[in-house]
Amino acid sequence: MRIAETSDLWWKNAVIYCLDVETFHDDDGDGTGDFAGLTQRVDYLAALGVTCIWLMPFYPSPDRDDGYDVTDFFNVDPRLGTLGDLVEFIRAAKDRGMRVIADFVVNHTSSQHPWFVEARKSTDNPYRDFYVWRKDTPPDTSAEVVFPGEENSLWTRDEATGEWYLHMFAKYQPDLNVTNPQVRDQIAKAMGLWLELGLDGFRLDAVPFFLETRGEPKDQAARINPHGYLRALRSFLNRRNGSAVLLGEVNLSYKEQLEYFGGMEGNELNMQFDFLSMQHLYLSLARQDARHLAETLKGRPQINPDNQWAMFVRNHDELTLDKLSEGERQEVFAAFGPEKNMQIYGRGLRRRLPPMLGGDPDRLRMVYSLMFSLPGTPVLFYGEELGMGEDLRQKGRAAVRTPMQWNNEKNGGFSSAKTMDLVAPLVRGEYGPDRVNAAAAKRDPESLFNFMATLIARYREAAELGWGSFGVIDQGEPAVFAHTCSSEGGTLVLLHNFGEDSVKVSGRLEPDDGPRGFRDAMLLDLFDGDSVGLAPDGGFTVELGRYGCRWFRVHRKGDRLAP
Repeated sequence: MRIAETSDLWWKNAVIYCLDVETFHDDDGDGTGDFAGLTQRVDYLAALGVTCIWLMPFYPSPDRDDGYDVTDFFNVDPRLGTLGDLVEFIRAAKDRGMRVIADFVVNHTSSQHPWFVEARKSTDNPYRDFYVWRKDTPPDTSAEVVFPGEENSLWTRDEATGEWYLHMFAKYQPDLNVTNPQVRDQIAKAMGLWLELGLDGFRLDAVPFFLETRGEPKDQAARINPHGYLRALRSFLNRRNGSAVLLGEVNLSYKEQLEYFGGMEGNELNMQFDFLSMQHLYLSLARQDARHLAETLKGRPQINPDNQWAMFVRNHDELTLDKLSEGERQEVFAAFGPEKNMQIYGRGLRRRLPPMLGGDPDRLRMVYSLMFSLPGTPVLFYGEELGMGEDLRQKGRAAVRTPMQWNNEKNGGFSSAKTMDLVAPLVRGEYGPDRVNAAAAKRDPESLFNFMATLIARYREAAELGWGSFGVIDQGEPAVFAHTCSSEGGTLVLLHNFGEDSVKVSGRLEPDDGPRGFRDAMLLDLFDGDSVGLAPDGGFTVELGRYGCRWFRVHRKGDRLAP
């Protein structure tokens, strides 16, 4: 794989790091993180090896849903700084070779947004059609609510006009009507603004919901192609910035996800999160049986070469397990979140990975090694590189959105404010900043941070992981996930042991196209282990320790290796 080619589609082998400005670093000492503080920590992210920073919503907001309830798509929340502070951060990040993308919420606004305030005044208000309304009493939609226990309907009656408005999420987040050309125009203008200020794309929140045509008359809804809007959005983005990316949150079946890529034309979303692989990864971890993950990955559809999957093991929401069967979900709950307070919405967990795995360093390293080795682009949630834990004292998904832990001093180095003034409490106990923090981790050669930094460096040197074809290696150990990633003559062999016991893995690579087969070839270890010989027919045997992981490159005499 020629490295020169990889920069054209930079997202295919990026390392994306998601963070919330308000919980990352506080510069002015008011207890809330800000862009000035984030800018002071850009070098930390560069040292880790991050190539793309994903900002959670930073727009003005009442902050009832962590910023996803937006009141102005064209500005920065004053708690976080100014437009000038944002531009300074983007400039600092790009100076260190990092791109910046941001969450964009197309599905809804806050009920305090000026558009909705106007829309509620009368049924003939110019902004009325910015949202979705109905005059008749809606049917029972309690079974469809996204957050069970928090809402009991997708519709709420507005007392001012007596009509009902749609909200796929909370009642204080009314859905935008994206079939309205004026709404589309405002969304395009907002995206255009942020692109002009230096953003490199957007993570689109809840994509299937904003393409929803619920509320439209049946005859009109039948004529609307919601995917046409997604194609138009992608086209607009590419006109404004040809290298910008749309990363979509689409938690659906692979068949349905293929539609959101734009089929084999690949002209809708550039990237999508692979929720199915993530969920079956946890099932495999719970059972210590890698076959569930392997079968899931085999079922991935072929996508356009310009598209990409985003791989993750944790994000800022609940760890959803909604695509598993009820029995499978209960297995994962039993293994990683047996207490009711650890579970949420009946479908997920509100925990971070280290506590779920009992802080086992071998198992943690294996999981992150696996994530980086799977075909796709790895996405990290802030603090994962340190092994941060959750705070189950907090409500809902806030349990995993605690302040970043920089050192073992006051407020974990996050802020100089009084502890009572912090935007969110810090984690206490075993995973608190006195035991888990960035300053200590950077100085400890055996830390998860330094393991992750090395992992990222090897990932960036192995373009096959983002660009190559994927294949599962047949071998006899159920606990072992063995696969290859190959591209233009380069092949990586990647082995991961999901089990407690050491194993000896024997497998065989697919026949080589060259006349010599695998004669004079070896498996070159990409970390610090010993290399392994390859039989002429591609056979090999490798020992894996408890939760062991190995990365190899097929190497022949005469191959010119980078130093």
